[in-house]
Amino acid sequence: MLKKLIFLSFPTILFAQQTEEWNLQKTLEYATTKHPTVQQSILKVDQRKQEVIASKGMLLPSVTAGTSQNYSFGSTINPGTNQRETLNVGNTEFSARANWELFNWRNFMNISLNKMNKESSDYRLKAVQNDIALNVIQLFFQYQNDKAWLDVLKTQLDGVEEQIKRTEKEVEIGNRPKSDVYDIKANMGTLQEQWVSAKNQREISKNSLLNALAINSDTIEFIQNTSDTPSVLSFSDENFIKEMLEKNPAYMAILKEIQVSEERIKVEKSGYLPTLNGLYAWSTFYSKVLGGNQAATPFSDQFNQNKNQQVYFNLNIPVFNKLQIKSNVEIAKLSKINADLEKEKTVSNLVTALKSIKIQYLNSEEKYRLLQQNFENQKRSFDKSEEKYKEGLMDAYTFFVVRNNWLQANYNLIKSRNDLILQRELWEIYNR
Repeated sequence: MLKKLIFLSFPTILFAQQTEEWNLQKTLEYATTKHPTVQQSILKVDQRKQEVIASKGMLLPSVTAGTSQNYSFGSTINPGTNQRETLNVGNTEFSARANWELFNWRNFMNISLNKMNKESSDYRLKAVQNDIALNVIQLFFQYQNDKAWLDVLKTQLDGVEEQIKRTEKEVEIGNRPKSDVYDIKANMGTLQEQWVSAKNQREISKNSLLNALAINSDTIEFIQNTSDTPSVLSFSDENFIKEMLEKNPAYMAILKEIQVSEERIKVEKSGYLPTLNGLYAWSTFYSKVLGGNQAATPFSDQFNQNKNQQVYFNLNIPVFNKLQIKSNVEIAKLSKINADLEKEKTVSNLVTALKSIKIQYLNSEEKYRLLQQNFENQKRSFDKSEEKYKEGLMDAYTFFVVRNNWLQANYNLIKSRNDLILQRELWEIYNR
């Protein structure tokens, strides 16, 4: 039996060793670096870098080199006499070509466009990190509040159980009526029901937090630093929203995308301009009569004698392109209009979010100050009531109500403190 107990307890010990404790800072660090959406945004930035390199490469010439071998059987040109004869001839050719777009305005415009896209992706990456951080912060404190409420209910239940035992002893000696025990047990049933609901809510909020972090295993306990204290935020500057807006990555990203849409219009218009291409070609060959007695000219002599070079220039002037250039320009203009509208939406959402944080922070600050006073009053009331209850001057139900009021005040103070820290953390995300 002892061996079985040791065997069964081993997985439990192993699981406990694997559980990690994450505070808010570590949680945010993971969310803003390891989340799949962040990783996708990082890949997008790397892709934009490669697009910049590729667009610069379009200014360089393309060079190819090759060789070919062919055989001719029957009536063909004798490479020695340059006369048509019935021969079998082997021919080896060598060539090299260099193509160069000497002028194509679209290539220069694409470099500028891709650089802007790269900058926009950088801002988008920061915006994605901020969005994830904002969501994680709210879910983190929701979990802390649900966990605190469960702890309060557990404290209440433990106190009620002790109160029942004490009251039952006093009933036995005749100091209290039997109805006191019934009243306390009736309220205990209500508390137990609340405790089950609170436990379920805590698990739901933790699962939501893990989901926001894209973590599937429940091996993390999210804890709040005891050193976290509500700090004072100043909103005295009337231009604080404008200043924060101008450095917000989501706002900067949409501004850059407007520039991108403007640049794309120029890129499409470059299709109306002519292009100039250059070509350089070099070639030579070596021929040999197969199966005959004719002496072949040495390879090195033929290689040098048969050299050929060509330089070629081509000017293309677009005259009519099935309305494709015109249509592409109009589509780019529509994209610019859409980017302007997107800017209005982004500004509206950011301003609303910043104002909401200010309103909720000021409200939380005032509420926290009032609840601190209420907590002290409730604690003094509980201490006095506990003395009266022990002396038999207060019935069990009244003491139960006073005790619950004090514990409720304790939870309200914790929740208000968390709300204040929550608004501060949200503000810091927007302010970084």
